[in-house]
Amino acid sequence: MLRPLDIVVVLRLSLENSERPTYLRLANELHLYPSEVYASVKRARASHLIQGPELGDRLNRTSLLEFLLHGIRYAFPAEIGPPTRGIPTSYAAPPLRKSIADVGDLPPVWPYADGKVRGYSLVPLHKNVPQAALEDARLYELLALVDALRNGRARERQLASRELSQRLEAQADAESKS
Repeated sequence: MLRPLDIVVVLRLSLENSERPTYLRLANELHLYPSEVYASVKRARASHLIQGPELGDRLNRTSLLEFLLHGIRYAFPAEIGPPTRGIPTSYAAPPLRKSIADVGDLPPVWPYADGKVRGYSLVPLHKNVPQAALEDARLYELLALVDALRNGRARERQLASRELSQRLEAQADAESKS
């Protein structure tokens, strides 16, 4: 039922402390059509990643974290392609790049014409991810962490799991205070 785009939308929603932004605002920030965002929110509700209109369309952070840690790599496995120019992701992007030693291999990158890093291509969850990530550093980090879960080796997945858990729990704490 879920599509890869839905994960992008839900990750963007995880950055909010208060009520959900409008479909139009989300669509503009993610370079999507409002109808795509609406359909993603609807599928996320059906999958219990969003709690529904009766609860203010609040993100179910516990379910999201569980899905990301245990299901994302099976539901949306990483698609690896040939070397290309793009934007670093997974362990080559913040916040993991400072924790993973560079061994000289080509890093994973989202293919992007204006990218400045050469690496092996890792197909993003949606074709507009590179643009949205360049405009929102916090979203970029979340998407890169998810890619580490989808594509990383055991240590990279462990570090990404810890980072994602801390970030989603910190947002939940901030949300409960507001």
